[in-house]
Amino acid sequence: MSEHHLTEIRYAGFNLATEINQGLTDAGFEFCTPIQAETLPIALEGRDVAGEAQTGPGKTAAFLIATFNYLLKHPGGETRRKNQPRALILAPTRELAIQIHKDAVLLGSHTKLVFGLAYGGTGYETQRDQLAAGVDLLIGTPGRIIDYFKQHVFDLKACQVVVLDEADRMFDLGFIKDIRYLLRRCPPPTKRLSMLFSATLSHRVLELAYEHMNNAVTVRIKSERPTADKVKQTVYYPANDEKVPLLLGLMESMQPTRSIVFVNTKRVAEKLYDWLEGNGYKTALLSGDVPQKKRQSLLKKFTEGEFKIMVATDVAARGLHIPEVSHIFNYDLPQTGEDYVHRVGRTARAGASGAAISFACEDYAHYMMDIEEYIGHRIDNEPVDKTVLLEPKPPLKRKPKKRRDSGSQRGRKHNKDRAAGRSGDDQKHRHKQRKSRHKDKKVKQPPADIQ
Repeated sequence: MSEHHLTEIRYAGFNLATEINQGLTDAGFEFCTPIQAETLPIALEGRDVAGEAQTGPGKTAAFLIATFNYLLKHPGGETRRKNQPRALILAPTRELAIQIHKDAVLLGSHTKLVFGLAYGGTGYETQRDQLAAGVDLLIGTPGRIIDYFKQHVFDLKACQVVVLDEADRMFDLGFIKDIRYLLRRCPPPTKRLSMLFSATLSHRVLELAYEHMNNAVTVRIKSERPTADKVKQTVYYPANDEKVPLLLGLMESMQPTRSIVFVNTKRVAEKLYDWLEGNGYKTALLSGDVPQKKRQSLLKKFTEGEFKIMVATDVAARGLHIPEVSHIFNYDLPQTGEDYVHRVGRTARAGASGAAISFACEDYAHYMMDIEEYIGHRIDNEPVDKTVLLEPKPPLKRKPKKRRDSGSQRGRKHNKDRAAGRSGDDQKHRHKQRKSRHKDKKVKQPPADIQ
């Protein structure tokens, strides 16, 4: 970690278990970040904490250290069964859950605690078997955890610590009912340690803390700007047809070592991927419908430098700790200031510097005013002229996807009958019945006086 974003407070100054200090030494951690320096003294005393800080300041390490210390100094009861986790850590996205688990394994390598991971998209039986065998810390996303809970794979009656990470995002993704469901299955707030961390402690997040935490101490770490202080922010105002030439021109002139290009939709992501590949840039494509195994593979290759560019929707805006991202490009301007802050937070992490370049095009320029109001300052404006535009080569040509032609309506009906398992004779019989009923309807009834 860079020393420029650290305080003068050392982890060694806290009364941490020896096993935790060993993990911190292995990770090369010596000094606290501001959010750690403010929240750890509170949590280590066993008091609940609701912490707010800009993205990337060490929130994960803060709640993991406090969780480890609490579990080591408060052993589980003798009546605890092996399928009863002692700590529950909830994250809004798969990527964030995976990252928390990775950090837990690193920092808790000497604690002998067992870490479980549960998230959707892959590994259903493997994850289920692991939880059934017993874990101390259960880390995961709400949906998959509730799925296993309802199958009685585990229960939360022995849970001593509860952590909500990126709580504001839980609301955005519609997880709040799931969160309340799980919290109500844990011991009451007075009988556990609870921690909540978020980039913004909004009214709705504080309401959640008030309801499900025990007089939580609120900690806010504010910088002068909501975005990272060492990010150089720039905005261009291109026409829609200038966006690809502008991006290619900036890539050529800036030579980013590793960059993420954010877009708003999967369709635009695929088109932009084709343009970049067609112009000689080996690119990773990440969107919400990419299978989980492929997501992890792409992120690993991007982190290791096999890809220098990643085109992504907002699935990559939070929870991804990718080192040395030098540039962020908002190819599509985000629609809220909060999303802008989280996208920009993918660069200039751990005290490093970075650059964030935004395209306020014809479709999205009207969001710029709200973004600047949210971050509290104007973003430097750069002109779009011929010197920064690069004539693109043709995009990568994809093979057209084969579509099953179901034919006419009669053909579709035939396919439906086949899918239902009806034979040809069954279909003819059903057709005769319909024809007979149709004829019966046409028969005129005799007058009442004749009847």
